[in-house]
Amino acid sequence: MHMNRRQAGTAVAALFAQTAAPATAQTAPLLPVGLFFQEPAMADAVLSPSGQSVALRIGSKDDRVRLSVLDLQTMKVTTVATFIDADVARVQWVNDQRLVFGVSDNRTAPADQREGTGLYAVNADGEGFRQLVRRSGSFFNDPVRTNELPWNNFLLGHLGAQDNDQVFIVQPEAYSDKGVDFIKLLRLDTRTSKTQDVEAPLNAFQWLIDGRGQLLAVLTEKDQTAALHFRDATTGNWRKLREFERFLGRDMTLQWAGPDGRIYVTASSDKGNAAVFTFDPANNRLSDKPVLSTPGFDIDPSFIANDNKLLGLRFTVDAEVTQWFDDDMKGHQAEVDRQLPATANTLQPSRRGASPFAVVRAFADLTPAVFYLYNKSSQKLTRLGAAMPDVKPAQMAAMDMVRFKARDGLEIPAYLTLPRGDIKKGLPLVVMVHGGPWVRGAAWGWNAEVQFLASRGYAVLQPEFRGSRGFGDRHFRAGFKQWGLAMQDDLTDAARWAIAQGTADPKRIAILGASYGGYAAMMGLAKDGDLFRCAVNWVGVSDLELLYSASWDDLPAEYKRYGMPVMVGDPKNDAAQLKATSPVHNTARIKNPLLMAYGGVDRRVPIEHGKRMRDALAKAGNANVEWIEYAKEGHGWALAETRVDFWTRVENFLSRHLTASA
Repeated sequence: MHMNRRQAGTAVAALFAQTAAPATAQTAPLLPVGLFFQEPAMADAVLSPSGQSVALRIGSKDDRVRLSVLDLQTMKVTTVATFIDADVARVQWVNDQRLVFGVSDNRTAPADQREGTGLYAVNADGEGFRQLVRRSGSFFNDPVRTNELPWNNFLLGHLGAQDNDQVFIVQPEAYSDKGVDFIKLLRLDTRTSKTQDVEAPLNAFQWLIDGRGQLLAVLTEKDQTAALHFRDATTGNWRKLREFERFLGRDMTLQWAGPDGRIYVTASSDKGNAAVFTFDPANNRLSDKPVLSTPGFDIDPSFIANDNKLLGLRFTVDAEVTQWFDDDMKGHQAEVDRQLPATANTLQPSRRGASPFAVVRAFADLTPAVFYLYNKSSQKLTRLGAAMPDVKPAQMAAMDMVRFKARDGLEIPAYLTLPRGDIKKGLPLVVMVHGGPWVRGAAWGWNAEVQFLASRGYAVLQPEFRGSRGFGDRHFRAGFKQWGLAMQDDLTDAARWAIAQGTADPKRIAILGASYGGYAAMMGLAKDGDLFRCAVNWVGVSDLELLYSASWDDLPAEYKRYGMPVMVGDPKNDAAQLKATSPVHNTARIKNPLLMAYGGVDRRVPIEHGKRMRDALAKAGNANVEWIEYAKEGHGWALAETRVDFWTRVENFLSRHLTASA
């Protein structure tokens, strides 16, 4: 298993304004806020199927993200797509001569954005541009607009054969702002815009397509039931093989179809963690032993392959790692690691052909992604560009995974980042709570928010509290109906662990988070005001009852009806618990300072949550509340200027309330 990473201990001018004094003494000037929250200069580098070209998404503080192609024979870079009012996003090679991509808008607030991302195709030399899916905008050339599809058609990640001009798209047939009931799978010709339906069972939401572009299996979802269907290779008929509960953890997840006909899935191992197995649809059986399993971690891999065989698996444990099955790739990995010893390095080889090239993405906790071209024949590395070239690793802070025991004995993973400098004990601490909450919160690598806080002198602790995914089924299910209860206790226990280690000053601890993390920050003040001196909540849930009753949010009705009653609480049978664990009903217990920020067009956690909490705190007599409303933002901050403004306010808030004399 490859896991090379450095161990612990070893756009406008306003965006770069310095602000409040650091939380602890600093010998160097503060790094500007905007350094951490700028858009990437190079967002991606994608090798063509035969390894003859590299597609690059390139931007800057002053320019839109554009699509360029590097010809590896001539080393000439050609800009093939750039927009006046949009940024190129999600590039995929159709074949060796043609690319397809969507767009986003990094400079327009969610309230003013269009509904769709559009879809476009262009040749690697810049010719043959065509708009495939509608989005009003301006390209530097007038696109061909014949037979454009409506905005609600989206590119599917499956690559197919990559030897023709077709890609797969999905087209919702019955949908609303709360979800989708029926999705069609289509083949789209990127030169003619013609589509062809791909026959599949109704209610399909996941598709397994092999390297020849043939649909083999689907996962359907309806109400609380998910089902796995396979197409019979002989008759072409569909067979339903398995049914399981839709929201509470799937029995099996489709992953990849190999060139040798093997089907790869993830399913629970005998140790309770998700592992990779092969699956025999003819007998509806998993392999007796997993292809890959790592105790304590769920494996959700990406598959690295060529047209002939599986080369390796890439997945995340404490950090992103690669398990190579191919001896040649093991050797190339070792050589790249030798040349780039301070980073974790992922290699993307070509899918077919005799190309000597691979694209390398190098990253670390101190280093945002840097892209290289590696010549396997000469072993030469050529730097293509960096995501954030202004970030200097020597100025960043080290992150490492730690583990602590919760009060009931459950082991909780967490990531601890300590500020640079000689002082590692008695630090002001920020407990950063991830959203979701049924997701994995973090992985080893560079994180803008964490690094910003560390640059201001704070230790940052990110607990993977119970209910978080990625650490086994037991860990996930231990969070059911535990909002404000054991899930909350895990955060308190995290802070107390940091105190016991000597890392944290017990009088200078804050709790901070967004969405569920914002909920937990407010509950932290309500339950443990003696521990958490202050809290920062952005776009956080304040009223659990409102999660069920609000009709203006975007939570799917099926999730509210079938998932939330089991995972969060039943609105009838658990009504008393939901009320008791809602911050809005605990405002009399909140005495310490609280900063709250909400987006005016947030559909996931509507601003009503924030307003109810603000008004209830005022009624309870708490004058230590700071309120921020970004009228055109949604569930999180889309604009760089919003991120800079918000984190400047957070910096000032923490500086006031976590000083040694406060």
